[in-house]
Amino acid sequence: MENNKNYKQDTLCIQAGYTPGNGEPRQMPIVQSTTFKYDTGEDMGKLFDLETSGYFYTRLQNPTNDFVAAKIAALEGGTAGMLTSSGQAATFLSVFNVAGAGDHVVSSAAIYGGTYNLFAVTMKRMGIEFTFVDPDCSAEELDAAFRPNTKAVFGETIANPALTILDIEKFAKAAHAHGVPLIVDNTFATPINCRPFEWGADIVTHSTTKYLDGHGAAVGGCIVDSGKFDWAKYPEKFPGLCTPDESYHGVTYTERFGLEGAYITKATAQLMRDFGCIQSPQNAFLTNLGIESLSVRMKRHCENGQAVAEFLSAHPGVTWVKYCGLPGDKHYALGQKYLPNGSCGVVSFGVKGGRKAAEEFMKNLKLASIETHVADARTCCLHPASTTHRQMNDAELKAAGVSPDLVRFSCGLESAEDLIEDIAQALASIK
Repeated sequence: MENNKNYKQDTLCIQAGYTPGNGEPRQMPIVQSTTFKYDTGEDMGKLFDLETSGYFYTRLQNPTNDFVAAKIAALEGGTAGMLTSSGQAATFLSVFNVAGAGDHVVSSAAIYGGTYNLFAVTMKRMGIEFTFVDPDCSAEELDAAFRPNTKAVFGETIANPALTILDIEKFAKAAHAHGVPLIVDNTFATPINCRPFEWGADIVTHSTTKYLDGHGAAVGGCIVDSGKFDWAKYPEKFPGLCTPDESYHGVTYTERFGLEGAYITKATAQLMRDFGCIQSPQNAFLTNLGIESLSVRMKRHCENGQAVAEFLSAHPGVTWVKYCGLPGDKHYALGQKYLPNGSCGVVSFGVKGGRKAAEEFMKNLKLASIETHVADARTCCLHPASTTHRQMNDAELKAAGVSPDLVRFSCGLESAEDLIEDIAQALASIK
């Protein structure tokens, strides 16, 4: 589809990414093949030298995946995208594409527990050090977190499960003042409710497993480049992008592919080649089906989230509620700035009585199911302190915005009245 930028998000959800030619399948095809045939070795050699575009092995690229990546890139307003096997893989590759052993990264402390573990434990073992900052910190405190070897800044538009709203402009300004990109995980907001590039972010990641798929059917991730960060301006900071890659025939990515393509091409040709965390074409196909209804679904998720949050805020069995759509919420103003049309369907709240009461509440639910999942068509619920964030101590939990009594309630597409009735009876059953 030509002139993507001229179409609204609703249209891009349906039309972007794949445009069939005369007599070709109207539905995006699943290219279920590990490899691709060529007439001559010279033809394939040009692919290995990155002199021409095409496919030779699905571990690096696959047409179905590229169709979906292009759709997500169009929705985000980016220039290039790459699918990964999971959101976790997208997070890892997005950072590792610019940072290596001996480097440093600044990250918001209010992030998904799995991401925190990836940064604080696994990538630390790889020689990359992370400094975690309060997302509500002052500009001066944020600036103080940078070091000469800082290579990137990371945050989540809407933190999972703390639901903190990232001040994207503040973090982008700090990142750019130090000559590094801002990477934003936009999973919860989706490009329907927020496009971080419009606020200064440089790279966006997604766990496509969540709202983009929306049906709990396909695990996946995606990285999108804005095409605006000038890597070549800081060659000493980003040698992997600005100097010849001897593992790939000496190509210099910024010279060959420019600002719009260097980052994603390197991530594909180098990192996907070596780590092989590709999304299966079947999962990409299912993700695309989910994206086609994304703009419609997000409206309902947000309506249900708002209704549930308002009910919880008035219930005596609830000590606190976190949802930026509530006027009294700490991040209401940031929510109105970055997410004026709604945030997401996820509501976090504290059950009166602490951890034990929260666990009992979950056992009493009948409609909502307990799952290690979120952002689905079906309502699901989780107690992070005993599941996704159980590797953290109390101090780390507090820094991540996760308290022992916190319940993460992901409103699906069911009737809001039925969801509220289920919550009410579960709270009433707590002894």
